[in-house]
Amino acid sequence: MNTQRPKVLKKRIITIAVILFVVFLVIQCIRPRISHSPVTGDIEAPAEVKNILTRACYDCHSNQTNLRWYDQITPVNWRVAMHVNTGRKHLNFSNWKDLAAADQKAMLWEVVNQIAAGAMPIKDYELVHPSAAVSKNDLEVLKKYVATLIPPQKVADTAKINAASKQYNHWQKKAPAADTKLPVALNGITYIPDYKNWQPISSTERFDNGTMRVIFGNPVAIKAIHDHQINPWPNGTIFAKVAWDQVEDKEGNVNTGAFKQVEYMIKDDKKYAATAGWGWARFKTDKLVPYGKTALFATECVSCHKPLSNTDFVFTSPIEH
Repeated sequence: MNTQRPKVLKKRIITIAVILFVVFLVIQCIRPRISHSPVTGDIEAPAEVKNILTRACYDCHSNQTNLRWYDQITPVNWRVAMHVNTGRKHLNFSNWKDLAAADQKAMLWEVVNQIAAGAMPIKDYELVHPSAAVSKNDLEVLKKYVATLIPPQKVADTAKINAASKQYNHWQKKAPAADTKLPVALNGITYIPDYKNWQPISSTERFDNGTMRVIFGNPVAIKAIHDHQINPWPNGTIFAKVAWDQVEDKEGNVNTGAFKQVEYMIKDDKKYAATAGWGWARFKTDKLVPYGKTALFATECVSCHKPLSNTDFVFTSPIEH
């Protein structure tokens, strides 16, 4: 029996272990940057609401990140830094007062909806930070708080009815021009007027700003729904989400009011690889003003939809008949 082989094998194992240990020590010097900027305007909310937000959200969505000892070990800290830096870009409670009042309500509405959808807190983060979990009771507390921020919708709201009438009359008087140039978003996506001929696939409403929305799908989207091939959606899929004021008459009927905006998601996993495989665009008001200040506005869209990466970044599921 060759007694040298176990000794050689043992020596190799020890050598590999030593190398891995040295590599582990060396990579500790390669550390991601997580800034701790001052808090310029924290959110003010009832204590029970603030406690939930602080426990579940602040590590990634504020400048008051609480790094545990295991968060600071490379390579774990790279993952943590990615969560924190990405989270702060989309929502930073430490700069809360920089947001307009309407944007604050919209952001809280989004927080509640993403938690309710199971998209937040991110599951792999919650796995190693169990204190970030949001219970059903926590979610109800947040829902009730957000509900107190929403102004009551007026029945037969004269302002909304007049706004819709004014917009409609303007459209009626406006002569169609054959050479009208279509507006173009800052990322190069052109407004698509043909969405008006597509089929509706779902609807949503925004209690925080009193709007209602219908999501239309182009023929590629409709075929994908029919074929049950919606995760991922095929290239060529286009969604158009159209928002109007929500108007309720004295009989309780809810109707669309003035047009507010239309948003597009265009699937092309090669052309739009940098933005999660989708092209994003939004055109606001009846003047169809492109949204955003630079082409980077699309990163805001991706950040909002990122928690839905498991459903190809799409929030709304088609209504099945």
